[in-house]
Amino acid sequence: MKITTFDMVGPLLVEPRLFGDDRGYFYESFRESAFNEAAGREVSFVQDNQSFSAQAGTVRGLHYQSPPFAQGKLVRCLVGSIVDIIVDVRSGSPTFGQHLRVELNDENHHQLFVPAGFLHGFATQQPDTLVAYKVTNYYSAECDGNVLWNSPELGLDWGIADDDAVLSAKDTTAPQFSEWTTPF
Repeated sequence: MKITTFDMVGPLLVEPRLFGDDRGYFYESFRESAFNEAAGREVSFVQDNQSFSAQAGTVRGLHYQSPPFAQGKLVRCLVGSIVDIIVDVRSGSPTFGQHLRVELNDENHHQLFVPAGFLHGFATQQPDTLVAYKVTNYYSAECDGNVLWNSPELGLDWGIADDDAVLSAKDTTAPQFSEWTTPF
């Protein structure tokens, strides 16, 4: 597998090597030793999560888990296609408030590692999209938080019009980025 870093310290793009023939393909989706070498530290995943979105234009985010249950995530799209966006919200980070946008889908098989200290969200580009992610800490309702997905000061391109976004009640009432204080 190929693991690429970004100018923003912490996130990683994981590109697996596919072995295919007339039956289909096989690939190794995760190898701890290669991942930890690229990450420059030992990362331990404790929980796997999966989400299914029936409609194209479903937005899930921008979410985070605050300390002491902050989570890193390794995200991949098993079926369909997503625009995956992360925002650096680590206090004192030279890239605070900056974001990365990556397309993950069932054709490129790429994965995005999102370290703790980042907001995370995605928008589905196709109906019946299935996303899986490994996390580095357990879910805690008390530490669950979010920021408004289309906060104007962030300038995020979700690949959909605001009026077409399918949102949860939680995500429609989140605070704007300018009104929010980072716990990281």
